[in-house]
Amino acid sequence: MTTLDPYALDTADPADTTTPDAATGPPGVATVPPGYRVAHAPGAGDGTPSGTASGANGPGGNGAGPQGARRTGGDPVKALLHRHRELCERAVDPLEIAAGLEAHGITDRTAARFRHRDVFSLAEELYARTPRGGGAPLAAPGTPAGPRAARRLGYALLPGAVALGASSVGMPGAGPLAALVTVAALVWPGRAAGGRLASTAHLLAALAVGWAVHRHGPALGVALALAVAPGHLAGSLFAARARRRLAGSRALEDFAAGARPLLGGILLLFAAAATGAAAVAGAAPAVAVPFAVLLFVARLLLTHGSRRAHRVPVALALAFALVPVAAAVPVAAAGLLVHAVLALSRASAHARP
Repeated sequence: MTTLDPYALDTADPADTTTPDAATGPPGVATVPPGYRVAHAPGAGDGTPSGTASGANGPGGNGAGPQGARRTGGDPVKALLHRHRELCERAVDPLEIAAGLEAHGITDRTAARFRHRDVFSLAEELYARTPRGGGAPLAAPGTPAGPRAARRLGYALLPGAVALGASSVGMPGAGPLAALVTVAALVWPGRAAGGRLASTAHLLAALAVGWAVHRHGPALGVALALAVAPGHLAGSLFAARARRRLAGSRALEDFAAGARPLLGGILLLFAAAATGAAAVAGAAPAVAVPFAVLLFVARLLLTHGSRRAHRVPVALALAFALVPVAAAVPVAAAGLLVHAVLALSRASAHARP
């Protein structure tokens, strides 16, 4: 008797009653995820119990023997649950599992190999099968309640108030102060990213803003500081709407198709607010708005996705903004925006880091 692998994956199509061939493989058998070994029954679909060898593979028993394929009953979803147990245990809902699975390279096509129509359906089964304690569920990310939301809004209003106040009273060093509070507002929401490259991005942001304020005057620093509050509101709106759209999507492609126009609308809304901030500060909109958009997109990327995602593109864009030519900042903003459209339209960008 041949010993069967208990972790072998049964990939035979229940509707396919064709006798498998040991040399060429059975027709209609789906591709399985890496890491699984496949064994086929000599009589797939003929009623042979899983894990039991059939005595013959046709008239005369020609298929019997060591070369006859075997079939065992497997649970690929259980194996996937074991592999991603930490993700499934800390998820507050199936949507977070779906985003995490996509971050690990599991697509709708891969989900079909686990007998699910899409990643969302697979995530729902993983969430339902994950054992959980009896404690109170965690609050969903991106939906801060009452006092916390008010406190964050107060932090976002602070840079503009400080910079505008220092400029209105003619305080020496108002421009550097405005640059400092603007970059501090960028560092604060990006604090969860951590790591050397994130710190490099923040340092480059400080250099880029300081250099721009030195070239164009304190009014630019005040305009960028005033744009922090609209950036906070626009970023919060994007996060909330993206999660709502994720909840209503049934495929990764559906979410991506809806997330791109959402990001475009948020960017237009912020650009209008940045134009108003430039008018209040007396800065040139042609200089202030592209710089504000660059910092806003950098903020979105630093606060979405995994701990390692997006840091290098953000650092490269901010470094390019240091080039002393008029088109450097608009080109840097446009390049980072292209990356943001591709990255933030993925469900994995909206999982908790």
